[in-house]
Amino acid sequence: MQGIPKTYDQSQEPNVYKLWESSGYFNPDNLTGKPFTIMMPPPNVTGDLHVGHALFLTLQDIMIRFGRMRGRKTLWLPGTDHAAIATQSKIEADLYKQEGKTRFNLGREEFLKRVEVYAQTKHDNIVRQIRRMGASCDWSREAFTLDEQRSLAVRTAFKKMYDAGLIYRGKRIVNWDSKLKTTVSDDEVEWKDETASFYYLRYGPFVIGTARPETKFGDKYVVMHPKDKRYKNYKHGQKLEVEWINGKVTATVIKDETVDPEFGTGVMTITPWHDAADFEIAQRHNLDFEQIIDDRGVLLPIAGEFANQHIKKARPLIVEKLKAKGLLEKIDESYSHRVATNSRGGGLIEPQIKEQWFVDVTTLKEPMLKTVKSGKIKIIPKRFEKIYFHWIDNLRDWCISRQIWYGHQIPVWYKDGKTFCDTKPPAEPGWVQDPDTLDTWFSSGLWTFSTLGWPQETTDLKTFHPTDVLETGYDILFFWVARMILMSEFLLDDIPFRTVYLHGLIRDKDRQKMSKTKGNVIDPLGIIDTYGTDALRMGLIVGNLPGNDLPLSEDKVRGYRNFANKVWNAARFVLQNIIDLPSPSRRGAGGEVVMTSEDKKILRDLDKFTSEITKKLEKFDFAHAAEDLYHYFWHTFADKIIEESKPKLADPKKRASAQLMLTTMLETQLKLLHPFMPFVTEAIWQLTHKDLLMIQSWPTKGKRK
Repeated sequence: MQGIPKTYDQSQEPNVYKLWESSGYFNPDNLTGKPFTIMMPPPNVTGDLHVGHALFLTLQDIMIRFGRMRGRKTLWLPGTDHAAIATQSKIEADLYKQEGKTRFNLGREEFLKRVEVYAQTKHDNIVRQIRRMGASCDWSREAFTLDEQRSLAVRTAFKKMYDAGLIYRGKRIVNWDSKLKTTVSDDEVEWKDETASFYYLRYGPFVIGTARPETKFGDKYVVMHPKDKRYKNYKHGQKLEVEWINGKVTATVIKDETVDPEFGTGVMTITPWHDAADFEIAQRHNLDFEQIIDDRGVLLPIAGEFANQHIKKARPLIVEKLKAKGLLEKIDESYSHRVATNSRGGGLIEPQIKEQWFVDVTTLKEPMLKTVKSGKIKIIPKRFEKIYFHWIDNLRDWCISRQIWYGHQIPVWYKDGKTFCDTKPPAEPGWVQDPDTLDTWFSSGLWTFSTLGWPQETTDLKTFHPTDVLETGYDILFFWVARMILMSEFLLDDIPFRTVYLHGLIRDKDRQKMSKTKGNVIDPLGIIDTYGTDALRMGLIVGNLPGNDLPLSEDKVRGYRNFANKVWNAARFVLQNIIDLPSPSRRGAGGEVVMTSEDKKILRDLDKFTSEITKKLEKFDFAHAAEDLYHYFWHTFADKIIEESKPKLADPKKRASAQLMLTTMLETQLKLLHPFMPFVTEAIWQLTHKDLLMIQSWPTKGKRK
């Protein structure tokens, strides 16, 4: 034991991981006990591991290692997401930047080949990075949302929902990205704060307000609240002739309770084709719809002299014309509002009415609510249940079709006005497949069971579903969590998971959101290279309560690198001082160790502490468990107990008792710390054991008098 290095060598972490992986114990087929399952939220194949990934990998690995040590048949199934829009937009941007070409120059087949090469390269890098985090997942069951098994699951789910009337094709207002020329799901819309001009325009006897005069050419409905006393003399359905941008129009008065009397002048004109709220007003009152802007963001003939101009270029010209006609009352240059952009490509969102594929969620709302209200699915922290219920109550039909090439192509074919939907193409020739692809969240919504072999009734599906925990960020509670519940309830008539654990966002030390622009992004792999994986894991967990954002600094991680060294040095001291301790096999045959009452009390206190840590982990209270382990090891064990043991070790009468106490203390704490700091604890364990710490039994209360 004299040859133990004085400091912990974190560069050996990859070797420790290889030891775990080669053992086969990441695979539940080599374990026994009651199943415990977590499906890894699949990282997008668009970039490298970031600190948010590092957090979820740490939290889930803690749960899995704790379950494995408690004798559970643990499955943590890894995978990656094709992330259709994000991946395609990245390749399109690179293609144009490097070659001056668009996907249409290459054609669908050649373009998809390039995307697949990129996705595979990123996938390989992500897998390497996940291993660096110490993730003890079952790589033999790894899945990809666009692989053949998942593709079959997607086609099967689509057909079942189509046959049940839950998937339909219809015309509705959608989020349209004129840059990528595709619809975008609500969850992919990123709202950015902007200060812009707000224009007050004369519309007959009214003054209306708008930030977008370029959409107003077809406005022929003027809307106000029915109880607004300022406009009590105007009747619903009343006709008025007003002078407008390109001449006179006949306006119709509409009274609607959704109008906010406090906003602007309390009266507005509506553009149903290009605004979701206006669309709903028009639907309620059976009004006309007229398109003003095309799919490219260019004005249509209704704009008269401004037709064929891009809206960005046309706006100041339109304002000038309004001013010249005496229709511009005033301009507020400090109007603060939010602008919708595509988070995956950066393009502005222009609402459009289009014929698309939708999931009718109205009939599925009740089971989505019931599973959480009944407690079948538990959300941690509980306060997010109210947010979940509110979102479900206001849920709209889900637009699932995308006008991009990368992704699951919709399994629908057309011929001579007929429609055919199946998991396989029609046998007879002449049928043409719908060119659209499915929203990425459609395939992600099947993740808990498509990864287990569904639609086949596999052993894995019977053994590991429903899964035990879904751990993810609170920001995708609706977009992913709710949709998994929706899909699982309809397709399996079962819940997808029993517990939803929501973590917060990682922010910088000043609680600012991390961004490349601000230069405050923490690179987890750089941190690992400098301080080790265990230090990063502890930095991510201590102080990290569910649902709350966490400030993280390099200083915090550095502090836990020091703790890893403290654990190593304390273990080194113990191991160097127990060489002559009789082995357990020799005790009981005249080699029993008679423990002092003082040492017995220390171990009874350890039992109590172990019980407290176990309860915290059972309640998903990882932050406090990690903090308690840190303080107990450093301040109770290293600073107090080890120091007080030195005179005992020098006393022949007390030496064996102190040795046994220290050994028990060390081994128990290594087990307790292992889910949080797997590398340093395993490295220490391997100094004196042939088996793996990873599969040791979780410590329980000893029989101490």
